[in-house]
Amino acid sequence: MAFRRRVWGAGKLLALIGALFATFLVFAAASMRIALRSREVTVPDLTDRTASEATTIAGNLGLSIRVDESRRIDARIGADRVLTQEPPPGTTTRRPRSVKVWLSAGPRATKVPSLVGETERAATLRLAQDGLTLAGVAEISSPSYPLDVVVAQDPAANTAAARVALLVNRAETGETYVMPDLTGVSGDRAAQVLRGHGFRIAIVGSSTSPGTPPGTVLRQRPQAGFQIAPGEPISIEVSK
Repeated sequence: MAFRRRVWGAGKLLALIGALFATFLVFAAASMRIALRSREVTVPDLTDRTASEATTIAGNLGLSIRVDESRRIDARIGADRVLTQEPPPGTTTRRPRSVKVWLSAGPRATKVPSLVGETERAATLRLAQDGLTLAGVAEISSPSYPLDVVVAQDPAANTAAARVALLVNRAETGETYVMPDLTGVSGDRAAQVLRGHGFRIAIVGSSTSPGTPPGTVLRQRPQAGFQIAPGEPISIEVSK
């Protein structure tokens, strides 16, 4: 009986030790989970902040700021302000993670460079470097110019603009014409002449222009100098 009591007592002791150990593991896991959660933080939106402001905002949340050396052109965000960030705003992260930010270089000068005489590729690269948008490329086929060279641009060089259209000389692929400048001429007369050459032309609108006789062409599409083939649509706007 004494042996059985000793065995039973030892069993209860082991069970108690096991229960205590299991309790310790549960509390340890819970404490670790609470500790990890307490380190979690939502990444703030640092857009349009200076590097100093971003550092202060992030520091208050236990985060740090890492500024990328490269700058990116942007017309909306002023120079030396945060343009974009990684991780993005609203992301859950843990302290003391760093947030990488890219600063804006501000809007680049919007004066259009002279592109006439450049190859199409060189002109396209130049526009991208200057932060300008290529609005479109029209084509002509003329032996008077080298192939794949810009022969006209709209708007002209040194004009303030954000979009530029190019006229490029291509190898001949069929009968094409250079769009004439119709502004200032009678819309009805222009329509009559162009229709006689197989073009589809329509007056799409009218607007008031002081000092201009009614029915005079104010705007046209395609613009003057662009390549156009018979059957392609032409639209004009005339004065009231």
